Amino acid sequence: MSLRDLLTARIATQGPITVADYMAEALLHPEHGYYCTRDPLGAQGDFTTAPEISQMFGELVGLSLAQSWVDQGAPAPFTLAELGPGRGTLMADILRATARVPGFHAAAQITLIEASPPLRAAQAKTLAGHDITYVDSAEHLPDAPLWLVANEFFDALPIRQFQRDGSGWRERCVGVQKGALTFGLSPLGPQASLEHRLADTEDGQLVETCPVARPILAALASRIASRGGAALIIDYGDWRSLGDTLQALHAHAPVDPLASPGQADLTAHVDFETLCTAAAPAAHSRVTPQGVFLERLGITARAQALAAKLEGPALEAHVAAHRRLTHPAEMGNLFKVLGLFPNHAAPPPGLER
Repeated sequence: MSLRDLLTARIATQGPITVADYMAEALLHPEHGYYCTRDPLGAQGDFTTAPEISQMFGELVGLSLAQSWVDQGAPAPFTLAELGPGRGTLMADILRATARVPGFHAAAQITLIEASPPLRAAQAKTLAGHDITYVDSAEHLPDAPLWLVANEFFDALPIRQFQRDGSGWRERCVGVQKGALTFGLSPLGPQASLEHRLADTEDGQLVETCPVARPILAALASRIASRGGAALIIDYGDWRSLGDTLQALHAHAPVDPLASPGQADLTAHVDFETLCTAAAPAAHSRVTPQGVFLERLGITARAQALAAKLEGPALEAHVAAHRRLTHPAEMGNLFKVLGLFPNHAAPPPGLER
């Protein structure tokens, strides 16, 4: 029985499900979920993340974290963590770039949060030779100073969608019509959590919420505020949700999110306002475009140094990678960076208060 069949049967007996429930099943169902059944990354997968585009991304992220660690007195031991580490490419680049930072590797306890068995297998290969610990959630990170990166993690968390109707809201749900999964709307009702959005929305407009993002961010902020550390959260999105941003990718092309549950990647833009309001008791940086963040860390100089050793197609690919990571028309502006850090400390390099 396919995941589509299972969802259709569930809806037939229990009624329509929320978009969040649909995403959770499509991505993480233990037998049919997208992340539980495949390695989705790279040319042979469905999408490509910044660490897979160029080593420069991970190198600069690593050096930003390492400098923050030095600036806070180089505590030992500390947790070096990643949420949703993909194939382990970003962590491998971080470790390579920080190998010469005195004491950093000796003090670092590498901890990964990963739900996908295929990706855990890929990470073991990529990070062979390093001692790695897995935990199930941010709440289970070790009670120690924490330096963490989350690249394209929050965009894959399940979202709920609400369409404004007068002074109330109708939730967008997934039902079944003529044997096919389809979107519909719940009965009209108030939503206390969206009262503040009545001031900046109009009838018919849609807003998205991510119920699980806030407790994850709060757990990170609590650990950093009490024990020291920093977090770099890198994802696509903007300050406040407005409009339908749910999207599905298969073979690097957009597809209908309901067409083949479990066979396509599902994501939505990150609402950085929600993350910032959950950051207390830690401090947070300004939400900064990825291109600005990388340029502040010296990506152009690093690109030029690497380019001096390249020629032909390799040089062309390198130049294209630099552009893709930083140019406003590509990932440079769509992707944003948010830093968490203790109130008494400076933000990680590349970011400002």
